[in-house]
Amino acid sequence: MQRRGLLLILSSPSGAGKSTLARRLMEWDPAIRFSISATTRKPRPGEEDGVHYYFKGREDFERMVAAGEMLEHAEVFGNFYGSPMGPVQAAMAEGRDTLFDIDWQGGQQIRNSALGRDVVSIFVLPPSIAELDRRLRGRAQDTEEVIAGRMAKSRDEISHWAEYDYVLVNDDLDKAFNDLLIILQAERMRRDRQPGLSDFVRGLNKEFEAR
Repeated sequence: MQRRGLLLILSSPSGAGKSTLARRLMEWDPAIRFSISATTRKPRPGEEDGVHYYFKGREDFERMVAAGEMLEHAEVFGNFYGSPMGPVQAAMAEGRDTLFDIDWQGGQQIRNSALGRDVVSIFVLPPSIAELDRRLRGRAQDTEEVIAGRMAKSRDEISHWAEYDYVLVNDDLDKAFNDLLIILQAERMRRDRQPGLSDFVRGLNKEFEAR
């Protein structure tokens, strides 16, 4: 019985492990589709349309927003970014899940969209603020100024934890990933995500009648 695909939203403050969990999840099930964002910024060297982003002109992007073709969108540093609805609907019809690695604002928009009933949202928390700071510094990628900015933003992001369906505390990556799999597998089995069940049960009843 084919089920309807779901929209899996992962959000967290920077450094809590969201991207690592997302990567491991897609390795565990390659059929999961990662949501490719549309953007009005110009492609960078090596970036391909439809692979890294859907590159759109500003007028085309605004038309898609006006037509309700974006699940969520925002303006960042003068450029628009958003999640097109069409590819997500196509994946759902095929019984494939779509993974969104987005912040709480994008997650809120998707939950309030036409596809909101198929959203499963998960917020990933660090075990402590001290550990969050340690992880950000351990990357050795950012300046002190950037780290301070990320830490300042984290407080606001964490304040939205109660808006999510599930919350994972990532104090052990393997355990957090296992908990993520439990959530996904349970949500996939929900009765309302298996439209073929009604026909299956009718078939069982016919077997009773034929006895």
